[in-house]
Amino acid sequence: MRLVSTKYLSEGAILAKPIHNEQGNILVNNGVRLDKQLIERLVQLGVAYLYIDDKLTDDIYPVAPISDRLKREAMQTIETSFKELKGSSSKEKSFIMEKSAPAFKQLIDKVLEELKGHQELFSIMSDVFLYDNYIFSHSLNVTLYSLALGMELKLPRKQLETLGLGAILHDVGKMDIPLEILLKPGKLTLDEFTEIKKHANAGFDMLRKVHNMPLIVAHCAYQHHERLNGSGYPRGITGEEIHLFGKVIAVADVFDAITSNRVYRQAMLPHEALEVLYTGIDTLFDAKIVEAFRNAIILYPNGVSVMLSSGEKGIVSRQNKGFNERPVIRVIEKNGTAIQPYDLDLKENLAITIIDCEALG
Repeated sequence: MRLVSTKYLSEGAILAKPIHNEQGNILVNNGVRLDKQLIERLVQLGVAYLYIDDKLTDDIYPVAPISDRLKREAMQTIETSFKELKGSSSKEKSFIMEKSAPAFKQLIDKVLEELKGHQELFSIMSDVFLYDNYIFSHSLNVTLYSLALGMELKLPRKQLETLGLGAILHDVGKMDIPLEILLKPGKLTLDEFTEIKKHANAGFDMLRKVHNMPLIVAHCAYQHHERLNGSGYPRGITGEEIHLFGKVIAVADVFDAITSNRVYRQAMLPHEALEVLYTGIDTLFDAKIVEAFRNAIILYPNGVSVMLSSGEKGIVSRQNKGFNERPVIRVIEKNGTAIQPYDLDLKENLAITIIDCEALG
């Protein structure tokens, strides 16, 4: 199967993986031939990429980091708890989180168990789920990226459990920000951005009063927008003043935000988003954490089209663990001419590099 940007979908393309809503119900099944109206609807719904059937790539499969069942359970846990917070008093919020804490802890344990058994490099691009609320899906994605990063950093299990809780609750303070600001399609005004920035303090104030969660979970909400050079918020702290978990979640948060399709911005591909993180090394983000993140994630997802320095064009067919910049490529063109496809392992052909990457049909 081939990964295709919805911007470049052609009428008649056949969907290779079903599209689900957050309850796990299938909205569009695999095998459906896409017409113009359906393609336009998918773009409106914010679907950035799809997997389509392709005879040249029918043996190429993406690998999801966690099961669909666990993904649905996670989304339901986040949505139930977060929606209960909306409009509650400060005292009620801490009580709600205290009541929800066991469910979140159990969820993080399940996620860790599935990630531990996941031997492939990490990508969440393989699943197409449509969520009514970006905060819920973003909270789960940031958790998955943070835990993958924490595992790459060789953090002990107990620290991973706390990091997971901090990541899944990092944006909990946003539940009282008006939706018209959170979902605004254009640039925020100064007053609106000031309102958005309140969520870090709000999350900290709520979580620090939750007695059955480690205090560091509250600091994850407090610090995930802080930056090494002091340009972050809410306190403008710098360097070692920022906890390791705050630095980890900051990287995961930015990466997921810019690889997610939003009403005001097209999603980036993973290798493009990583370049954004690298431009912020030692000013915004910790170099060791960005480097660990690079080693933990898939830069070129299975099914994505790439151009090689040799003049060949192909599709990523599988990953090389430990060599995530050098996957195996199913070559289908050379110097613009279609050829008999063959697999080229970039790990074994070090003189050839990927020079361009597009999720094109």
